This record gives sequence, structure tokens and C-alpha cells, in this order.
Amino acid sequence: MKRRAPTPAGCSGKVETPQAPERRGGSPDAPRGAECPKWKSTTLLKAKGAFLMLGISVYLSQPVAAQEPYIRKMKEHGFDSIFTSLHIPEDNPARYRDELKALGKIAKELDMELVPDISPNSLKHLGCTWENADSLLNWGLSGLRVDYGVEPEIIALLSQKMKVALNASTLTREEITALKKCGLNTSSVEAWHNFYPRPETGLDRESFREKNRLLKEEGITVMAFVPGDETRRGPLFEGLPTLEDHRHFSPFTAYLDLKENEEIDKILIGDPELSEGALRQFSSYRDETFYLRARSFTSDQHLLETLSATQSNRQDRARDVIRSMESRMYALIGTKSVPPLNTVERPTGSITIDNERYGRYQGEVQITKKDLTADDKVNVVGRVIEEDLPLLPFIKGGCRFMLRWV
Repeated sequence: MKRRAPTPAGCSGKVETPQAPERRGGSPDAPRGAECPKWKSTTLLKAKGAFLMLGISVYLSQPVAAQEPYIRKMKEHGFDSIFTSLHIPEDNPARYRDELKALGKIAKELDMELVPDISPNSLKHLGCTWENADSLLNWGLSGLRVDYGVEPEIIALLSQKMKVALNASTLTREEITALKKCGLNTSSVEAWHNFYPRPETGLDRESFREKNRLLKEEGITVMAFVPGDETRRGPLFEGLPTLEDHRHFSPFTAYLDLKENEEIDKILIGDPELSEGALRQFSSYRDETFYLRARSFTSDQHLLETLSATQSNRQDRARDVIRSMESRMYALIGTKSVPPLNTVERPTGSITIDNERYGRYQGEVQITKKDLTADDKVNVVGRVIEEDLPLLPFIKGGCRFMLRWV
């Protein structure tokens, strides 16, 4: 039977890094075959009203018209911000101006924020100065990301007219104080971290945290980038993360880390495109469900289809495994006997079913959160793919999850 379990309070929250140990134990089981309760939680996963802003990056080296279907698709999936770079080449500024106008038109139609990274030379190519840069709002822009060489008075003036994104990594408390003295409107100012194309140059986590703590104390919103996984930006094609830790993370894992562990306010995809699998993870999360990709070790298609039902981790979260509440409470696997099969070692991410040798536990579905030894009472039917293993510590008690076989 496929049932959608309610999302209990506290499903979303801060966790340790994926390598950190789990800390909680268990408690008595619910009776097998119990009816699905009719109650409904009033505290939802931070996926709707409190869902932080997500964004994409669109680069004008490719025609905006060719990227428009992707922009529209991402908007439909809850991405509301667009970043672009306006380091315009000297030989063809008119083309970039036209492309920016085309992008602004789409952003305005879709009610998406559009903030370009701009240099003084690029601003000049657009026919503007810092004093009249707010005229770009008519093109569909929401604001500008400004960096080195702009006077505090100009930044403060811009903040009175439009959104201003400053370089988070280099912004000091003294500079913020000077900007405030010049009339900075902090409600219009955000601090945006850079992304780092070259491996080994992404930010250190501790200095990242220290800087963000300072910025939040000053009341400034903080943004950071995570890498994409479908189309990577050249010339290195090594991902565009803010944190070096995220260089080889999946986009969704990096996003969860920034959201839950670093409390970042806004997260943008640095690379030009997300894969359909990654996008599905973001969309499922907005629907309060973790989407886990897995490989099967069985040819039993009925069993695999049954395991694809939305399930939820028990409220009394176990230390070593994710325990499917539905598998025994609602007899997800059914009432037939489960014979021993493939009772092998259970590395992290193993998807298991307790067999008939486990007595009343027969039929319980689990996902291991650590390496466990073989148990002749436990069948191993599949494993979460390597890329999604770091998601397992985020699945707290009561969180919903679904398995998709790849």
C-alpha cells in the first residue's frame, strides 16, 4: 500500500557534516499493521514560505534565446534569481548590450531577480555611469554586483535606488561602517561570495563562517554559489562552487550543506545548467521529500516498485540506519513471508529488508548510515548511489524520502 506520510515537526534542521557521527538512539516499535494516522503536522519542512531564494547563472557568451527554455523551466521549479557576468569584451559591446536587454525582458516577465556582475568599463559600454546606473532597472535588472574601485558614496547612492551586491569575501566591518556613514540602505544590500573555477582555490569553511558571522551581525543578506552538474562552464569545467569542499559535491548536497550547516540566505548555481536528476532533488525537497537515487541488487520489479513509494524515517531516529515507518506500521512490503536472500555486508547507503529470521521485524525497510556487517536476518536489495550518500545524515526523524532506481 502506498501512503504519503505527514511531515512531522523538525524535519529540517542543522546537521553535522556528512562524515560526522550520528548521535541518537531508538525506542520501541509501532505495532505492525497499524492504520495510517489522520493527524497532520503544523510545522513543515522549510520548503515553502520559509524556503530561501534559489537562483541560476546565465552567461551571455551564449545567445539568451537559446537559454530561454532552461530559464523558464528553472522558474517553474522555484528558482527566482538570475546572475550574469558583464565583463564585456571591447570588440563587441553592442551584442552584449542586446543580450542583456533580452535577458532582462525575460526576467521581468517571469518576475525573476536579475543581478549582473559589472565592471566600470562594462558599465560604460552600456552607456551608463554609476550616477545613473539605476536606469538599467528599465531593462529588467534588479540591481548590480559591484566590486573593487567603487567609492563608498557611490555604493551608498546606488543602494537608495536599487539592489547592490558587494563582494562578501573582501568586505570588512570598517568598510561597512564607512558605507553606513555615507547613507547605505542595508535593506537593499547583499553580500555575494565569488565562485572559484580553479580546483584548490575555493574558500576554506572556517574563514567562510567567520566572514558570514560578521555580515549577519551587520544585518546583511549572504549569498554563495554551488556547482552545477549538467553543463559546466569552461575553460576548466571543474565546477563553480564558493567552498572548495563542494567542488565534487552534487548541487543538491552542496545546497543542503549551505542551507542547514552554514545558514546561507541565498544560493545560486554557478554553472550554466543542472541535470534533470539534480533538478528533481530540488523539486522533491520543496515538496518536503528527499529524493534518493539508488541501484538495485534484485530483479524483482514488484519489490522495486513497492520500495519506490514515499516513505518516512521514524520519529525516533536510529543511530545507524534510516528506518521506514511505513514498511512495518503500514505493511508496505505486505504480509507474505520474506525469505533470506543476499544477506551480505551492508556498506553505507545499503537498502535492506529484514527477512523472516527477524521475527516481528520481518519486512522492515532500512537504509544504512554507516558500514554494517552481514546479518543472515537482513536482505540487501540495493544501495544509494555514491553521489547521494552525503544526503543521508540530513534525513532526520520524521523526514520523508523516496527511492528512484537508476
